[in-house]
Amino acid sequence: MKFHPAAQILTWCLLTATIQVLASVTLLVTAGSLLLFALVISWNKFIQLFLRTRWIILSLMLIYAYITPGQPLSDMLGMFSPSREGLTDGVQQLARLLAALAGLAILQKRMHRLQFVSGLHTLFTPLQCLGLSSERLAVRLELTLFYAEVAMLRDAYTWQDILRRLEPEDITNDLSGKACHPLQVATCHLRGMMELQMYRFAIADVLLLSGAMLIFILALR
Repeated sequence: MKFHPAAQILTWCLLTATIQVLASVTLLVTAGSLLLFALVISWNKFIQLFLRTRWIILSLMLIYAYITPGQPLSDMLGMFSPSREGLTDGVQQLARLLAALAGLAILQKRMHRLQFVSGLHTLFTPLQCLGLSSERLAVRLELTLFYAEVAMLRDAYTWQDILRRLEPEDITNDLSGKACHPLQVATCHLRGMMELQMYRFAIADVLLLSGAMLIFILALR
């Protein structure tokens, strides 16, 4: 079933917020289910996100394990031992992070880049009342995400390769009608070559958001 891009983004936001208020067994079951679902339908996206955040995950576990006061895990290690409470809190935070990554992987699997920008454009539309341009906000955020993704591909592309692919002659080729290279999409955006498809909200979108909001409200209780 197809949903409005903005509805899918909001659902992921509500899902991430719901995960933050869950604890103990409910958290582990929910995170495990999301992780399993993500591995089934978008395992490659999830693995990419996991590899990009592996150092954050490791740092998170170490910080909680050694900073949180509590009973030492091993008396033999003494002051160098992580605390049991710290490991428990670290595992819970790890479950929350993996659940958010799993939801994001599913979101990326369901939507391509332009659909994502279209969803952001819709979400930013109310900001026009404050004199802000929803188009510029959506494109700038998309470009930020794009360059962040490029920066994480250093194993495949050096920074010299990235600069060479963004040279003026590449822009000329883009404007001549040729398809953009994956690393040249931003040049097309900057030259006003982005064309967004606008979507209409349907009953399915209302049901999706209502369900996500209901789950969030129940989690708060």
